[in-house]
Amino acid sequence: MTLLNNPPKRIGLASDHGGHDLKRSLAGMLRDAGFEPIDFGNLQLAPEDDYPDWVVPMAHAVSRGEVDRGVAICGSGVGACVAANKVPGVRASLILDPFSARQGVEDDDLNVICLGGLVAGPALAWNLVATFMGARFSGAERHCRRLAKVAALENKENKSFAAPTC
Repeated sequence: MTLLNNPPKRIGLASDHGGHDLKRSLAGMLRDAGFEPIDFGNLQLAPEDDYPDWVVPMAHAVSRGEVDRGVAICGSGVGACVAANKVPGVRASLILDPFSARQGVEDDDLNVICLGGLVAGPALAWNLVATFMGARFSGAERHCRRLAKVAALENKENKSFAAPTC
């Protein structure tokens, strides 16, 4: 895959124990490709850590423009995706294939890619991340219209939600 000219440069990375090794591998690959990976943690492997503690601060940095895009990793990628999408302005998705990595950015202005550290090996993960980094939002009217509807959901006055029953 080919990265486009002027790709995003500052990339936020966050993972719990399930994605720790993959995050470290991707950080090196990003550095080697000319990106500036910013590690939001966990900086040490800690089997009892929780993905929201690392993913949410990274997602806030994406939302505030402090990093250009983000990579969130947990064991399956699902929890990291759920947590990242709770931050207004973040459009995160679990990505399992290169088509979705590209199309998610081009059509949906995806700004956080979520991966499963126990699902994707380093080669596949790098393919997905490089594709994600090389893609650009199309800006097509139909996509902007749809994203405006999504943004309206975030801005509703009624912020009530149903918490899971535990």
